[in-house]
Amino acid sequence: MDIFSIFITGLFAGGITCLAVQGGLLASSIAQQEENLASEFEKRSGSWIPVVSFLVARLVAYTILGILLGSLGSLFQLSLTARVILQLSAVVFMVGTAFNLLQIHPLFRYFVIQPPKIVTRLIRNQSRSQELFGPAILGAMTVLIPCGATQATMAYALTTGSPVAGGLTMFAFILGTSPLFLLLGVFARSLNRLANGAFNTAAAMAILLLATFNLNGTIALTGSPYTVTNLLTKIECTISFCSPGKVAGSTTTAGKPVSEATIFITQNGYETEPTNLTIKAGSKVKLNIINRGGGGCAQSLTIPKLNVQRVVSVGQSDVLEFTAPKMPGPLAFMCSMGMYQGIITVI
Repeated sequence: MDIFSIFITGLFAGGITCLAVQGGLLASSIAQQEENLASEFEKRSGSWIPVVSFLVARLVAYTILGILLGSLGSLFQLSLTARVILQLSAVVFMVGTAFNLLQIHPLFRYFVIQPPKIVTRLIRNQSRSQELFGPAILGAMTVLIPCGATQATMAYALTTGSPVAGGLTMFAFILGTSPLFLLLGVFARSLNRLANGAFNTAAAMAILLLATFNLNGTIALTGSPYTVTNLLTKIECTISFCSPGKVAGSTTTAGKPVSEATIFITQNGYETEPTNLTIKAGSKVKLNIINRGGGGCAQSLTIPKLNVQRVVSVGQSDVLEFTAPKMPGPLAFMCSMGMYQGIITVI
């Protein structure tokens, strides 16, 4: 995911879900602060000062956390099987979280990750602090009670394998969540009436959409062509015209078979040279992988059917040699999350 996409995720899904988890603490802290405002200026700007200090401290704390997570992720690379299991588990967790917000059944309350009671008590005590810097301390301490969408972003920061990428990921996400907290700080009472109803429903819908997106990538990582994207594309092709090969896994126009080809990793996904990359069944194949600016999961080129994965950082290159499958048909390759995809035709 690029930084803008992460910001948008924070703006819509993250802000809503985090408001339900952390918004009450901020509102309580602001109420205490207003009792200490003496001058006329403080009374006019009092609703802004505490919430701004809360948001700035929160942003700094989560950015530092992202740097640490990215550093930790750089120490190891998950296997393809482990990544599929991890993403499927994330999908189950997100669906359970959404159903809990919708109060579909008491069973789904177990999908809410609760911090230790001593941590919760410490944070709530801080929310009642009447010191001017109380909201700032509280904002930094919210890293101990991340909401569901934030937990998912933390997991993504871990998979970036880079301190810089991890820090930027958390910075963009938390920055996206900030506008709703700013509104909460200024109009706390009005927004609190909505928090238990409309906000929870909207958050649940957003999380279910993200879960569907992750499920699509997980299915793709197994090597199966029966992804959500392909299903929707087939429906589209049923009622309108589609060019050959639009659906991943469908019959594509075969080119001249080659034994050596190049895959370029770009900001928009993958490009191949030749364009219609075709190989002979059972032949020896050499792929030159060149990263021309593709970040995030695109750096981890994966061929699920061959259980092969190559991590190529921006500006770097690598060589992948393998024996083509004996069965003709499409051979899908993709990023480590199944989002960016391409096809090699085996004839």
